[in-house]
Amino acid sequence: MTTIEIPEAIQTFIDATNRSDSEAFAAAFTDDAYLNDWGREYRGRDGVRDWDRTDNIGVRAHFTLLGITAGPDPNSYVATLKVTGGGYNGTGPLTFHLRDGLIARVKISG
Repeated sequence: MTTIEIPEAIQTFIDATNRSDSEAFAAAFTDDAYLNDWGREYRGRDGVRDWDRTDNIGVRAHFTLLGITAGPDPNSYVATLKVTGGGYNGTGPLTFHLRDGLIARVKISG
């Protein structure tokens, strides 16, 4: 896997999760963000906050970045994360689409 420099918004996604900072986590997203977690869809920052509460910081998730590559589209990246905590535990890819330095879309799948 070729690893590139991690964009700031994705680094914030990881760091805010690891320090349980829900406000910084939500601030890494655009107002009209879209998050898809294995088909469960969340829209806008309020949706991101809901997912964060039920599937991320709310279950004490911790991320370890294993690598990041350029994604299939401009301004997209595929990050491979190892996840531990009180919810999902495992390793998998997250595809991020950035706009204006923030996360506009993220898709979590295997």
